[in-house]
Amino acid sequence: LKYFLIFLVSGLLVIQLVPYGRQHENPPVTTTVSWDSPNTEALFKAACADCHSHETVWPWYSHIAPVSWMVQQEVEEGRSVYNISMPARHLDESGEAAGTIREGEMPPAIYLPTHPEANLNAEEKKALIAGLTATFSQAGGASAAVDAGQKPGFEAEADED
Repeated sequence: LKYFLIFLVSGLLVIQLVPYGRQHENPPVTTTVSWDSPNTEALFKAACADCHSHETVWPWYSHIAPVSWMVQQEVEEGRSVYNISMPARHLDESGEAAGTIREGEMPPAIYLPTHPEANLNAEEKKALIAGLTATFSQAGGASAAVDAGQKPGFEAEADED
């Protein structure tokens, strides 16, 4: 048992040298979302933003391998599928995002124990789905953004020169 514990601890220390899972810089946010309501924004930030935006909050355990590897992979995958910080690339995925929430696939079960605020009840899920649909659909009142040559629900960030 003693040698097993030494081996286990040594292994955990060695894997901390692997660089993957430590890339915790959030890319710049180039657009902001014109949410249909503050409630939709709050629900999205609570349940979705860590993996589906460039505003990820990296918890302490995201710095310790092998958990850091899983967290990094989940964030990278989430951003590649749907990322509100990159609207031109992911706008068409908003309907699918609402569908995954409706089907109970999002947020993933593994995320919920460490993020209890993301464990939305049925009413909150319904409000988030309706809010996503309203925010990102042209029928949701985003015609001014479309007329200005922008994607519905998004505004370009002002230069801070």
